[in-house]
Amino acid sequence: MTKLDRRFAVAPMIDWTDRHCRTLHRLLTREALLFTEMITSAAVVNGDAHRHLRLNPDEGLVALQLGGSDPAELAKAIRLAEPYAYVEINLNVGCPSDRVQSGKFGACLMAEPDLVADCVRAMRGATDRHVTVKCRIGIDDQDTEESLDRFADAVVGAGVDALYVHARKAWLKGLSPKENRTIPPLDYDRVHRLRARLTPLPVMLNGGLETLEAAEAEMAHMDGVMLGRAAYHTPMILGEVDSRFFGVSNEPPTLEAIMHAMADYATREAADGTRLNNIARHMLGLANGLPGARQFRQILSVDACKPGADASVMLRALEAVQRPRLAEAS
Repeated sequence: MTKLDRRFAVAPMIDWTDRHCRTLHRLLTREALLFTEMITSAAVVNGDAHRHLRLNPDEGLVALQLGGSDPAELAKAIRLAEPYAYVEINLNVGCPSDRVQSGKFGACLMAEPDLVADCVRAMRGATDRHVTVKCRIGIDDQDTEESLDRFADAVVGAGVDALYVHARKAWLKGLSPKENRTIPPLDYDRVHRLRARLTPLPVMLNGGLETLEAAEAEMAHMDGVMLGRAAYHTPMILGEVDSRFFGVSNEPPTLEAIMHAMADYATREAADGTRLNNIARHMLGLANGLPGARQFRQILSVDACKPGADASVMLRALEAVQRPRLAEAS
């Protein structure tokens, strides 16, 4: 098993971090660890495994996040994923949605550390790749000191390779998944204590990090950081990740280079039947803060949905932000 550098990761986000989104993010950062959106083990085992597990050739370092609580089913899903180039298999123990609660996986598993440990053992037995867990600091009325330590000890004893910790509780009753991302208070100090206690096991911090500066500051306490919505809504910040976090002195890609690369990608994907809007929807934040950004977003969100839309829509969106700059220059 090769050592994996987890100093910076883009968080798994349901309906967002699909292979089209990851292709965009990989154009911006060569070094960051990317994640799939959560895929249930049942969907992999009982559905179209290739559709769920497919990777594009240039995605680089990608972790597969699975949701489930049946050790045998998780192991079977991992064996089906063996032909794909994932570098890590991650178990979701943090999602608070009603759907995952009814399926007995996600954040509700924080209350069942022994079951999670059984899942980790089964997962490790099915692969020689890294097996990790992403969790919360607790759920509902749990005491975050005792319960989080007990949970961590169980999964460490089962052989987990690393932990990603969202520094908020999840309230399974009374808060929606959206509210669970913002209302429960952040407790970075609790995650810092956990990391100190578990060293040398890598522990990464997730939750509430909105800028690279804030994320960089956390590296004094953590083995790595994970950004979610900030990376998705303002993707151009990922262009600074390789130099800030990995010491790689690459020039950040320009918006023009990104748009032309994505247009080429969209043309290739169209040959396989991919609709343009399935790609363009991940690109709306690329021009944030630039003159013409509103028209850029409108073209990508409206014109990309029209019948027969092709990659030229992306280049028209680019022109919307180039025109103000050309006018200023003249």
